Amino acid sequence: MHTLTRTSTTEMEVTSIRLERELKEELKALSGNQGYQALIRDILWNYVQQRSGSYSPSLSSADVRATLSATAQTDDRCALTGKPIRSGENILLGLTIEGNLIPLSLGSLP
Repeated sequence: MHTLTRTSTTEMEVTSIRLERELKEELKALSGNQGYQALIRDILWNYVQQRSGSYSPSLSSADVRATLSATAQTDDRCALTGKPIRSGENILLGLTIEGNLIPLSLGSLP
């Protein structure tokens, strides 16, 4: 996620966003000491980096507990290498230690 450089909050623009109460409470619970607004910024920066091609993965192969063979249904990026994955390409789905399924390029695991 986008945590390498932190912008001072005094240099940020104020933006209003409407969130469902339940979503806001879940974000607060997940954010811990970081604060939910900082978590939202990290999520948004991660999304922008993935879509712009400047994605720098924050996972390692040690985070993957199991894999399943699959076929990509849409264009995506490998969660470990950032390498583009094209629709129709043979891939792996990796099960992370958090229980998430992530797209993996063939050969991205040792």
